[in-house]
Amino acid sequence: MRIPAHSVCTAIRDDIVSGAFERGSRLTEEVLARRYGVSRVPVREALRTLESEGFVTTRRHAGACVAEPTDLEAADLLELRLLLEPLAAARAAGRRSEAHLKVLRGLVRLGQDRARRGQGEDLRSLGGWFHETLAQASASPGLIALLTQLRHKVAWMYAVEAPARPAEAWAELGAITDAVARGDAERARSLTALHAERSFSAHRLRGPAPVRTSQHAVNTASART
Repeated sequence: MRIPAHSVCTAIRDDIVSGAFERGSRLTEEVLARRYGVSRVPVREALRTLESEGFVTTRRHAGACVAEPTDLEAADLLELRLLLEPLAAARAAGRRSEAHLKVLRGLVRLGQDRARRGQGEDLRSLGGWFHETLAQASASPGLIALLTQLRHKVAWMYAVEAPARPAEAWAELGAITDAVARGDAERARSLTALHAERSFSAHRLRGPAPVRTSQHAVNTASART
C-alpha cells in the first residue's frame, strides 16, 4: 500500500514542531523513510511541501534541513495572525453553518467551565479547537490553509503562557461567537482583532529545542491524515 505524502508530511511537520528535529538539522530521505516506515517517494514529496511552507530549507551540499527562522520572521507570524484571524471571523459571520455555531458554543461553554474550575491544562487545546473551528466557518479554503500553517508555525516558534484571567479570555471568545451567530461581520472582526492583540504578550520565543527520540510510523491503520 502506498502511503500518502500528506500523511508523511503531517508526521514530519509534527516532529519539527515538537522539537524532535533540531532547527538546522539535516533531513535525509533514507533516514526519514526508515523512521516512518515508508518508501522514499512520499518522503521526497513531503519535504517539497514542507519547504514551501517554510519548515524545511534546502542547502547546498547538505540537502534538506530544518529551517532556522529569524526573530523577525517569528514576529511576522503574529502580525499575520492579527490580519488573518479577524478576516476569518468576519467571513464566518456571513458563511457559518449551524454545525459550526454548535461547536463554537460548546467549546465556549467548556472553556468557561474549565476556567471557573481552574483546570487550565485543558484551556490551550480548547482554545486551539475554537480558532480552528472559527477558521473552518469562514468557508474559505485558502484562508483556512494559511491559518492552519500559521498555527503550526506559532506553536513551533513560541511558547504561550496561560492567560492571567482565563475567564475574561473565554468571555471574549463567547462574544466573538455571539457576533458570528448574529451575522455581524464588523463586530466579529473587531472583537477577534482585540483578542489577538491581547494574546501577543503571552507569546515567548522558544530557544532551540532538545532533540527527542520518539518515532512515529505512518504505514499503519492509525496513520495521521
